[in-house]
Amino acid sequence: MAWQQTLAQQIEFTGFGLHSGAPVRMALLPAKANAGIQFIRTDVMGADQIVPATWYNVVPSRLCTLVANGDGVSVSTIEHIMAALAGCAIQNAIIEIDGPEVPILDGSAAPFVAAILDAGIAQQDAALRAILVKKEIELREGDAFVRLSPADMLEIHFEIDFADAAIGRQALALNMANGTFVRELSDSRTFCRNSDVIAMRARGLALGGTLENAVVFDGDRVLSPGGLRHNNEPVRHKMLDALGDLALVGAPILGRYTGYRAGHAMTNAILRALFADGTAWEWAEVEQQIFGKLPGVGVHHGDIPRALAAQ
Repeated sequence: MAWQQTLAQQIEFTGFGLHSGAPVRMALLPAKANAGIQFIRTDVMGADQIVPATWYNVVPSRLCTLVANGDGVSVSTIEHIMAALAGCAIQNAIIEIDGPEVPILDGSAAPFVAAILDAGIAQQDAALRAILVKKEIELREGDAFVRLSPADMLEIHFEIDFADAAIGRQALALNMANGTFVRELSDSRTFCRNSDVIAMRARGLALGGTLENAVVFDGDRVLSPGGLRHNNEPVRHKMLDALGDLALVGAPILGRYTGYRAGHAMTNAILRALFADGTAWEWAEVEQQIFGKLPGVGVHHGDIPRALAAQ
């Protein structure tokens, strides 16, 4: 039998929201077994401060994943911290935050991962269950599609296709067992085109975006100092986002996620379609042989990409 996990101690972060540009303080705290991941808006008074990080609390939002409670209290840009928690096999945590947006930090999940591993991971006296995908479900939107299908463990397959020469067409498929997320995806940063940055700022978005916390492309050029961390960093970041959005089910997924030109909204839509079909999934008790194949199980500092570990 495998057991749920939480943080061993509190972690604190300070930074700026990517879209608002506002300063944010955020703390990750241990949580009781079966609590799941819960945001607490410490700046909110006179309304429910607790925003559970669940797939059914996701509301439509441009460019990021946003969750809101029944009082309309929300937290946005949660995908990177959710990916870090899932990629370190943490099912239960409280996230206190004094604003409506998670700090962007360097635009990847790596700073969160490094801090989690520094804090340590604690095993809890509660059995771990997983979502077992039993049959294939697919959604399409124009040329884009997203699919969930049966597999023995979590796999993520992703393909993107951009006209910009510096991005182009990229595809990658990874088995997410053990430290794959930390080693292969965690340091991949959010990305955008320079023309999109100009347009977003004209609409009051991306006010906290810089060349230091996003990879900015302009035709065949990479404008961010130091260039790319991986030659296919954009598709790796899309896979990072997908893991974070899938983590909103509140349990590990045993299945294959495939996305082509997909984004946050389509990933949430496929989760809604999965849970709307009672024949498409079931709960599965996680035995030790399955536990060892879950994202983040057994991850350690040596899995952190070398360049970031040296910072």
